[in-house]
Amino acid sequence: MEHRISSLFYIRKIKMTRDKLAPIYIRITVNDQRIDHRIQRYIEVARWSAAAGRARGNSVEVRQLNTFLDTLTGKVLKLEREMVQDGQEITFEAFREKWMGNQERPRMLIEIFQHHNDQLAALIGKEFSAATLERYNTSRDHTKAFLQWKFGIGDIDIKRLNYEFVTDYEFWLKTQRNCNHNTAIKYISNFRKIINICIRRGWLLKDPFLGFKMTKREVERDFLTEDELQDISLKDFGTDRLNHVRDIFVFSCFTGLAYADVQKLKRAEVARGIDGDCWIFTSRQKTETASRIPLLPTAVEILEKY
Repeated sequence: MEHRISSLFYIRKIKMTRDKLAPIYIRITVNDQRIDHRIQRYIEVARWSAAAGRARGNSVEVRQLNTFLDTLTGKVLKLEREMVQDGQEITFEAFREKWMGNQERPRMLIEIFQHHNDQLAALIGKEFSAATLERYNTSRDHTKAFLQWKFGIGDIDIKRLNYEFVTDYEFWLKTQRNCNHNTAIKYISNFRKIINICIRRGWLLKDPFLGFKMTKREVERDFLTEDELQDISLKDFGTDRLNHVRDIFVFSCFTGLAYADVQKLKRAEVARGIDGDCWIFTSRQKTETASRIPLLPTAVEILEKY
């Protein structure tokens, strides 16, 4: 939407002080509506040029006054530029609030991140796991470290976030934290959740991730052969603790359960199926989906052992 902003300075003779000095005002016109604001500067009427909107003369005091007026003009242009960069519609009311300093307190990235993590912590055991909280706390700490590295600050107004910020963050994760590509994408994905919260709540009008690709690279994973798995199953590690770890690993191999699912497995979740054999009836921690897993002889032997 088009807008028009202009500014000028003038004096009001009817507001003369006892010393015969006239107060100087700035008039900012925004879309044909005016803001008239006294700037707390005074001048003799004879030393004021109404045509130029500046003080006459070349004395030190005159130069200082005119420099101050130039600074205020620059402030008007700066506020206009900031509103355009933030994608904010420039209306008379919005500009007046920004000029008078009545705009809302900046929303800071790390504060929002911490609030998200605090809410997540309150839902551990209900909707989230402790591991999820740990992952987001690590992502928050990485974000704080990046801010210190790039800007030398502990927090940042979310309105300063842009595409360059995101790409520099990815670069920092890979170079300063030595993260591989997929690990860096995981941290950026956690960070993006915070950005999406800001967008949905109307705090950000433009998505800094627009145009940023978050594709993970395919990783070839080695697998154990049957002979290798047999060797591990028969290996005696010499201590009960390591032998226990071996049995958990082998049990995971024969059931497909992740360590977290084995850790939370209950006796009541192992029962006879309709075929008469032993099955595991549980829900996966990560996906919260029900699982029905037939127990192979090796897995049954490990269960009977414990």
